[in-house]
Amino acid sequence: MENLTIDAAHKALASGETTATALAALHYDRIASEDREINSFLALSRERAMAQAQKIDEMLAKGAPLPSLAGVPVGIKDVLAMKGAPATAGSLILKGYRPPYDATAVAKLEAAGAVLLGKLNCDEFAMGSSNENSAYGPVLNPKALDRVPGGSSGGSAAAVAANFAVATLGTDTGGSIRQPAAFCGVVGVLPTYGRVSRYGLIAFASSLDRVGPLTKTVRDAATILQVIAGKDVMDATSSTKPVADYVGGLAQPVDGLRVGVPTEYFGDGLDPEIRSAIDGVLAGLKLVGCVVKPVSLPHTKYAIPTYYVIATAEASSNLSRFDGVRFGLRAEEANTLSAMFRKTRDAGFGAEVKRRILLGTYALSAGYYDAYYRKAQQVRTLLTRDFLTAFADVDVLVAPVTPTPAFKLGEKTDDPVQMYLEDIYSVAASLAGICGVSVPCGQTKAGLPIGVQIMSKHFDESTMLRVAQAVETQQYAQRESAI
Repeated sequence: MENLTIDAAHKALASGETTATALAALHYDRIASEDREINSFLALSRERAMAQAQKIDEMLAKGAPLPSLAGVPVGIKDVLAMKGAPATAGSLILKGYRPPYDATAVAKLEAAGAVLLGKLNCDEFAMGSSNENSAYGPVLNPKALDRVPGGSSGGSAAAVAANFAVATLGTDTGGSIRQPAAFCGVVGVLPTYGRVSRYGLIAFASSLDRVGPLTKTVRDAATILQVIAGKDVMDATSSTKPVADYVGGLAQPVDGLRVGVPTEYFGDGLDPEIRSAIDGVLAGLKLVGCVVKPVSLPHTKYAIPTYYVIATAEASSNLSRFDGVRFGLRAEEANTLSAMFRKTRDAGFGAEVKRRILLGTYALSAGYYDAYYRKAQQVRTLLTRDFLTAFADVDVLVAPVTPTPAFKLGEKTDDPVQMYLEDIYSVAASLAGICGVSVPCGQTKAGLPIGVQIMSKHFDESTMLRVAQAVETQQYAQRESAI
């Protein structure tokens, strides 16, 4: 199971080595025996999964052509709607809520043959960098059980790293796919804003939220992205741009590509072992013919404050719908409507969600809107222009994902500012709307995974994934030579 990829699963099914139902059962057995400690799954959808697996087995028996994800066990982050399964967003305020429909990305996965195992733990309403904000307990990092898996898609990353699923869906608002991917040693893709439909996603920050895959390999990530990308009539922000052949594009060479190294991402605060690993990545890219050159993103220092103004403002607006009236928790002891609102939100929201609602409401208030929210949007434009200027000179950017490897559970929970700074290398790409991917590129002396971030211009996931695969191939070669 450690080496089970989408292609490997297809070969095993086609050869008769296993069946889709046996493959699903194998993953459920592993979840039952090992996830009690890691806590990556919040709910299992066994009946739906086994019905889909049986359908795939019937296709195999008939010799019918199989769709691209036939029989592949996949997990879904619990901020995405999935018919018949809970959708709590990691919060008490949505405990017991079961949506009557599938998110578009979820529906596309199942239509492509994926077996949907269940819903994955996450920071409450995707707000966090460690997966310690879930109302249902923290997720542990399978690579080091005393460490966090990253957030907010910590359950999605941990499930892949622990071999509970071949692939998972996560969401990324300011780094919530890329950072846990780096912490857990898996591949995580941030698609261009608009590339994947957000329909069925419980919103945190609508201009930032994106749905993307977490997988064991770059090829698997390209395969999943190929399935879920594209225009959706249910999402007005989804793009009409044609979806490229991401899997086929991996066969193209990378020699001659221009790789930019943003100087602002390699200053004080970057762990020396991470810097050394990325230096190794850049040296390897030079060996395969890439041209490496420094670039500048001068407004990077404003990315964190800009992000936390915009994201909290949008969260304040989006989360106003959770009031006990329509779905989820309702405070029963309230005697008036306003009391029900207050008591429901007080009991249902956790400390971090309340903090961000307060920050966002303050930034949007009449006396501070121009000073904070409008100014943040202006700086967001400057950050976007920095990337556009850089991409006029280079094809991709290579940078760290995080300033440190996975930190210990509880290490930063009492200091929100230090927790927010974990996103220092990831939020700028989110604000600019460009695409990015985290790829494993080594490990620390303590054995903690290290990831490298590769970013490309809007809707150029193909180039980004080609470079990511070159990095991945380099890492495989290094491990084999070490053995």
